[in-house]
Amino acid sequence: MLWCALYLPDLPLQVFARGQAEAGPLAVLSPRPRQRVLAATPAAQASGIEAGLKRASALALLPSLTLIDRDIARETAALAEIAGWAGRFTSSVSLDPPATLQLEIRASLRLFGGLDPACAAITDGLTELGFTARLAVAPTPLAARWLARCAPGSQITDPAKLPEALDALPLGILADEPGLGADTHELLAGIGARCLGDVRRLPRSGLARRQAQAITDLLDRAYGATPDPRRWYVAPEHYTASLPLPAPSDQVDTLLFAVRRLLGGLGGWLDGRQAGLERFSLVLEFEALTSAHRGLAREARLDIVLGTLTRDMARCQLLAREHLSRQALPAPVDTLRIEADAPRPIAPPRSDLFDAKAGEDGDPDLLVATLRARLGNDAVRCLATHPDHRPELAWRRVDPLARPRATAAPDALPAAPRPLWLLAEPRPIQQPAAENLLAGPERIESGWWDGDDAEIARDYYVARRRDRSLVWVFRDRRPPHGWFLHGYFA
Repeated sequence: MLWCALYLPDLPLQVFARGQAEAGPLAVLSPRPRQRVLAATPAAQASGIEAGLKRASALALLPSLTLIDRDIARETAALAEIAGWAGRFTSSVSLDPPATLQLEIRASLRLFGGLDPACAAITDGLTELGFTARLAVAPTPLAARWLARCAPGSQITDPAKLPEALDALPLGILADEPGLGADTHELLAGIGARCLGDVRRLPRSGLARRQAQAITDLLDRAYGATPDPRRWYVAPEHYTASLPLPAPSDQVDTLLFAVRRLLGGLGGWLDGRQAGLERFSLVLEFEALTSAHRGLAREARLDIVLGTLTRDMARCQLLAREHLSRQALPAPVDTLRIEADAPRPIAPPRSDLFDAKAGEDGDPDLLVATLRARLGNDAVRCLATHPDHRPELAWRRVDPLARPRATAAPDALPAAPRPLWLLAEPRPIQQPAAENLLAGPERIESGWWDGDDAEIARDYYVARRRDRSLVWVFRDRRPPHGWFLHGYFA
């Protein structure tokens, strides 16, 4: 096996700061009561804010600094969001909290063209999500995690080279490992151990007598001497991801930047499932800033219809822009959330080896979805045939996403020609000359069950006018037997 570890040291900060391209002065504080700065944005660091500062000291240096309490729940949710996104690279993903993700990528190397392209794709994808990670590759998950923390960029593919790479790691890498008590760390420090190689050279029997067996078990897993099974992450059937903004905003461009971050995770979730969506929901959570906003809805839900089954995030972003542009915001948006369910398997895009113009004819479904987002769902309708012999009742306005099909079988459709342009109301005309009646009569008598006003009795003809155009005319079989123009062929 070959493990790729993604270590996110700034995860407590990034869950809040990734909603903007350049977050302002922002710092995350450790839990109460003795709060200290855990991490700070570059804008805050430029003013002297650094990890370890007390809350009061940080505010004294920068009064405009925004301070946020660490949110473990958001960090856990962000790690799960990244795990769902990582399904586009491999189906073998394991959570390694509090800030690490493990990907078993050996089976995916051929797909991405080798180890270097695969690691580059993972790094670039994380950047699109708004996260920065240290990456390392090793034959065991523990080794990959330790290398990501102490020697990011390491790529150990040969198990024989693993001991040399791990022996040089400092002993402090074990400080956060569960199962190792403070007495074990004091023991190792007391006998002069400074790196993992020093510990490996110690007699195992001596460590066991001093209740330090856990350290040897841990190193055996890291060096590959004993198995280290991991629980695989299973992506949920229903996708939900939220993103708090560093500062509430009602600017469309700011909201779209955050939406793009969320869509990156949604796209990875769909890629991992080889599925697509026909719609998803974008939820805007508002922060009531003044008393004027009291009583307003806490959130607004935008149901974004994609027009076809797809996992094209560029299409999702385009339609999200259209919806946000016409959405009236009663208050600044504090948090954005994406929800999606009912994914369905989708075939890979079809490509033609010899047709260079494939796919350049436009996307009518995208056009319909864009018009509905811009004008409203009720403003866009399609026409569909309806089983009725009366021409003016043989069609219906339907929802374009309903994809209706004609209820009449093909052999039940009229064999006589029908005009492309049918007038809303038949127009009275003079009786055409006999030589101008080119085809007919086609007799249509129908509608008696709907009452006298809906009943028709007509003889239809294809006629030629003086300008050589072809029209559809009929003679009413009921008195006074008038002639009417009903449609144009050309």
